[in-house]
Amino acid sequence: MKEIQPAELAEKLNSGEKLNIIDVREDDEVAAGVIPGAKHIRLGEIPERMNELDKDEHYYMVCRSGARSGRATEYLEANGIEATNMAGGMLAWEEDVVIPGE
Repeated sequence: MKEIQPAELAEKLNSGEKLNIIDVREDDEVAAGVIPGAKHIRLGEIPERMNELDKDEHYYMVCRSGARSGRATEYLEANGIEATNMAGGMLAWEEDVVIPGE
């Protein structure tokens, strides 16, 4: 499984690179803040929402600590979608976050 460090992902984001970031945390966790531009798809919803993902795109998966997003990364890769897990999750994210709905 491919992994990226939070600082590397932040560099890509801050340089203006178009990124597909999927946050697989639960609603209450996401309410505290997400990486700007991240799409929220709870881990348990990934199988039923696969139609929202483009097999020609690359996805960066995020959760609180990196474990759930690691499972999501493995699932996507097993289904032909290129994905990378953000190591350490949001606990390791040191950049700004946005509060959904604000």
